[in-house]
Amino acid sequence: MVDREALLARYRELVDRELPAAAARDRWVLRHDHCFGRVLLDDAVGACWYDVLDRRAGAAYRQLDDDRLAHAVAQGERLLAEGDPLLRGLDARSLAWRGKPAKVGAQHKT
Repeated sequence: MVDREALLARYRELVDRELPAAAARDRWVLRHDHCFGRVLLDDAVGACWYDVLDRRAGAAYRQLDDDRLAHAVAQGERLLAEGDPLLRGLDARSLAWRGKPAKVGAQHKT
């Protein structure tokens, strides 16, 4: 049985605090909480999240079903363990879904 409230809380902890702290410490390609939210949400839905979820219906992560929410949390945990190389791949795919080019060269702070 999924503890949805625990997953929601863990998602927020990852996106708001743990991932930005690791990114700042280890100089990852992304640094800001909203960027981690974008990457994790896009990965969870397999597309640009706002093409799948309703931007007007409240927090996007709360709209994820249990499986997608668990996936987003698991990917956040993987990012903590694997760091920038994994993040670069997830970010490139997220940007491609949005019709934007992947980041090239030096660290890009979004």
